[in-house]
Amino acid sequence: MTAPLVLFHASVQREADVFPLRQHGRDAAAVVGMDGQNQIRVATTLSDLARELVRVPGPTTVAFLLRRDPSPALLVRVYTTDTSGPGWATARRLMDEVVVDGGAVTVVKALPGSHVPPTAEEVARLRRRATAAVDPTDSVDELRAQNQDLVQTLEDLEAKQRELIRLNEELEETNQGIIALHKELSDELEQTNQGVVALYAELEEKTTQLREAGEARTRFWSNISHELRSPVNSVVGLARLLADPDGDPLTDEQRHQVGLINEAGSTLLALINELLDTAKAESGSLRPRFAPVDLPLLLARLHGTVDALARGADVELVVDHQEGLPALVTDEVMLLRVLRNLLSNALKFTERGSVRLDVRVEGTHLRFVVSDTGIGIPPTEQARVFEDFYQVPGRLQIGAGGTGLGLPYARRLAVILGGDLVLRSTPGEGTEVTVTLPLQEPDDTTTAALALVVVPDDVVRALVVAALEGLAESVVEVVDGREALVVARRDRPDLVVLAVDVPHVGGTEILSVLRGADESRSVPVLVVSQDVDSGLERTAATLDAVVVPVAGIAPGPVRESVRGARAAARSREAG
Repeated sequence: MTAPLVLFHASVQREADVFPLRQHGRDAAAVVGMDGQNQIRVATTLSDLARELVRVPGPTTVAFLLRRDPSPALLVRVYTTDTSGPGWATARRLMDEVVVDGGAVTVVKALPGSHVPPTAEEVARLRRRATAAVDPTDSVDELRAQNQDLVQTLEDLEAKQRELIRLNEELEETNQGIIALHKELSDELEQTNQGVVALYAELEEKTTQLREAGEARTRFWSNISHELRSPVNSVVGLARLLADPDGDPLTDEQRHQVGLINEAGSTLLALINELLDTAKAESGSLRPRFAPVDLPLLLARLHGTVDALARGADVELVVDHQEGLPALVTDEVMLLRVLRNLLSNALKFTERGSVRLDVRVEGTHLRFVVSDTGIGIPPTEQARVFEDFYQVPGRLQIGAGGTGLGLPYARRLAVILGGDLVLRSTPGEGTEVTVTLPLQEPDDTTTAALALVVVPDDVVRALVVAALEGLAESVVEVVDGREALVVARRDRPDLVVLAVDVPHVGGTEILSVLRGADESRSVPVLVVSQDVDSGLERTAATLDAVVVPVAGIAPGPVRESVRGARAAARSREAG
C-alpha cells in the first residue's frame, strides 16, 4: 500500500490561528478535487477543531495528507489525544471517519473515485500558501467566506424545501390516484361479488335440475324394474312350466318353440338385470358389503356356473389357485359378478383352446388373471371396450349377444372393492384381464390426513369431530359455506363432512362444487342432516356422497359411513 502524500503542515496555538486553519482546510479540499459542499464541510470541521485546539497548552500540529489507496481520501491528522469537545462532534458529523491512533487523531473525508490527483505544481502552490505570513485582511476574507458559505447553505436549504414541497404535491396527487384506484377496485370487487352471488344462484338452480334429473332417472329405473322385470319373469316362468315333463305333453315343435321363448326370456332378463346393476353403480347407490370370503368355495361355484357357457369341447375352462390362499375380505357378490363377466366374455370369443382363471398372491394384494386363446382385441379398440354399450365389431360378436356393459361394469365393481382392472390383448392370440384386490379390508384402517367439517351447529359439529377421532390426523372446522369452498380449494382435504343447512352456500351446493372440480371430484363426502328424506338421499347418491343422520353420529356408524363414502368416491373415479 502506497504511503499517503503529505500536502503540508499547520500549527494551532492561539485564536488568530482559527481562520487560517479553516482556510487551509478549504484550500486542501479544493486541490484534491472536492466540490463546493464538501469544501464547506472540511472548512467548517477544521474551524470547530481549531477552537478546541487553542484551549490545549502549547502549539498543536495539524498535517494534511492525500491517501491514494486503497480508496482516495483527504486525511487531516491532528497530534492530540483529547477528542471530547464539541468540535470533535462536528468532525464526526461532517466527515466520514475519525480514527484515534496512538498520539494522533485522523479525520477522513473520502474522495470520489473520479477525482483527479493534484499536480506537483498545485501541491507546491498549496504549501507556499500554507507557510505564507498571515495577512490581517485574511481573517476578514475568511469571515466573508464563512458568511458566503452560510448564504449558500441557506439557499441550498431553501432549494431543498422547495423540492420537498414539490414532492409533497406529487405525493398528494399520488394519494388521490390511489384513492381513485381503491374506489375503482372496490367497485370491481362489488361487481365480482354480485357475479359470485349470481353464480351461486345459477349453481343452486343447476343443482336443483340435477337433483330432479336424478330423481327422474331413479323413477325411470324403478319403472323399468317393475314394468319389465316382472313380465319377463312371468314369461320365463310360464315357459318353464310348459316345458316341464310333468305337464301336458307337447309336440316336438311346440317344445322347441317353448325352449326358444325360455331362452329369449332368460337372455332378456339377464340384460335387464345388467342394465339395472350398471345404473346403480353409476348413481353411487351400489355399496359393497365387506366380509371374509372362502375363496376355494367361491372359485368352485364360479367354475360350475360358467362352464356351460363354453362354445364346445374345443374350449377348456381352467380355474387354478395357489394352495393356502389367505383370507380375503371383500364383497363376495360383487367379486362373483366381476369374475363371471370376465369369464363369460372370454368364453364367448374363444373358439378353441382354453380360458383360464389364475389366482395368485402378490405382496398385500390378490390377483385374479382371466386369460384366453380367443380372437383378441385390436389395439385401436382396447380403450373403447370400457365405454358403456360399446361392442367390438366382428364375426363372433354377431351371435354373442350382450349389451356392451360387461367390462365397464366389471371395472366399476373392481374399483368399488378397492382394486383395479387392467386389460391386455393381442389380435389372433388372446386377451388377458387382471383384477387386483387388496387382501385387507379396504379403507378400514386408512386415516385421512385432513378432514374438513362444515357444520354450523356447535353441538353437532363437536359430535362429528369426536366421531372422526382415529379417522383423520387433523380436522379443520368451518361454519360458513363460502369459507368452506376457499379451504377446500386451498388445503385439498381427504374427507369432507357437510351439513345441509350451511349459511351463504348450502351443503348440497358445496357438494356440487366439489364434484365439479378435478381436485375434489373423488373426495369422500358425508352429508349430515337432522331430517333425512328420500330427496336428500337421491341427491347424495347422484353426487356419490353418503347421508348420515344426526342421531347416528357415533364412532362406529361414522366409520362405516366413511368406508361407504370412499367406495362411492372410487366408483366416481372409475366412471
